[in-house]
This record gives sequence, C-alpha cells and structure tokens, in this order.
Amino acid sequence: MNETQKTHILRALNKNIRFDGRTLTEFRDVSVERGVSETAEGSARVKIGETEVIAGVKLAIGTPYPDTPNEGGLAVGVELLPLSSPRFELGPPGIEAVELARVADRGVREAKAIDIKKLCITPGEKVWIVSIDICTINDAGNLMDACALASIAALQDTRFPKYDGTELDYRTRTDKKLPLTKLPISVTVHKIGSAFLVDPLPEEEEAAEARLTVATTPDGTLCAMQKGGDTPLKFEEVNAMIDIAMEKAKELRKHI
Repeated sequence: MNETQKTHILRALNKNIRFDGRTLTEFRDVSVERGVSETAEGSARVKIGETEVIAGVKLAIGTPYPDTPNEGGLAVGVELLPLSSPRFELGPPGIEAVELARVADRGVREAKAIDIKKLCITPGEKVWIVSIDICTINDAGNLMDACALASIAALQDTRFPKYDGTELDYRTRTDKKLPLTKLPISVTVHKIGSAFLVDPLPEEEEAAEARLTVATTPDGTLCAMQKGGDTPLKFEEVNAMIDIAMEKAKELRKHI
C-alpha cells in the first residue's frame, strides 16, 4: 500500500469513520449456516460481509499419542483457494494458511472446547480424531475471525458416523454429537495509527501495523491470543485491544 492510500485511511479513522460507513468497532453482517455438506460429519458456512468460508469436520479412528493414551486428537487445516482471492495460488499451504489454521486450532484446544477424553474408544489403542478442514470461498477481509467461527459452528453440527466396534460406516450418520463444552469466540483487533478496529476490509488489513486475535470462552475467560504485524504493541494497547475483542465476542456468540 502506498503512503497516499494509507494517509486517506488514517484521516478517515481519526474521524471515527471507515470507507464503508461503519464505526471502528462495528462488524459487517454475520451469517452462520450449518449442515452445508452431505458428506462431512459436520459443516458450516460463515459469511462476514462479503467474506465467505466453509468448514467441514471429518471423524476418523486412530491411535492416541503415547503420552495421552486416553485422549482423542484434533487437527485443523486451511486451504486458501485461488478462486477466493487473486493473492492465493495453488500449492502447499503458505504462511497465511498455516497461521489461520493454528489460530483456529489454538482457540478450540486451549478453551478445551471438546472433552477429548470422551473421544477415547480403547485406551492406548483407538481414539476418535477430529479433523477440521476450512476452505475460503471469498476473501473480502477478516478471514481470521471467519475461519475461527466456521470451525466452531461446524463442530456444533457434527454427528458421529455409525461404528459397531469393528467397521466404520460413513454413509450412516448417527444422532450422537461431539462432547462439546466451552466454545471459544475469536475476535481480531487491528491497529492503524492510533486507531483500533475490528472486521477490517482488505485495504484496512494492508494498512494495519499490528493485530491481536483474542479467543474467549462464554464466561469471559481469555484462552488464547495471537499477535501479528511487525509493529510492537505497548502494554496499555494490548489491554485496550483485549477489552474490545471481549466485548465484540459477545455479539458473535449470538450466532452459535
């Protein structure tokens, strides 16, 4: 981004206005649709403004780690489809895809959103492995929050496939749900100049000097954070960004 464009953005933000008319801490319209895939054990489509992502959950039976023989597993992957943005290209996951996946994973894992001990089938031998795959359909800014929200909604929609102890039948979906507990909500706050804002447009993301993603549980407990951008944040800035994220999380939680 050239300096002229950033100057225009900064002038607008100093007047508490944005190019699309929103206030600094105002989200675009958010929609969550579950059950969008017939082949996944759980799925969801999340739209934040024109940003759109789809998440699917696959349940498989695997071997637990030696140090956690009574616990199931969790894996999150993000694919940035080229059709969703001219920035994305075919190939192995890049830094952005890896970070998106890790942030979504960390929120679920650190909040203990899934009672992973209830995913144990036979201690030390068989456990359920929960895999969340997220694909971008359109990138119009704020993929971080969209991916995190889609992963939670997909987990809510998940049902176990039929398993008789020997054979796994993916064609038959049971009524048994995942053992979910405290569901986290992630909100990313961006810093541009002296302004803090949420749900950025692509131009605002490009102009941002730093960002902080904050995941919180329903009782307001902070369970995970991820800092991005090259500019360091002061202690009081971090506190202000956390306060904003926790307040906006209450709004997003209404969708789950």
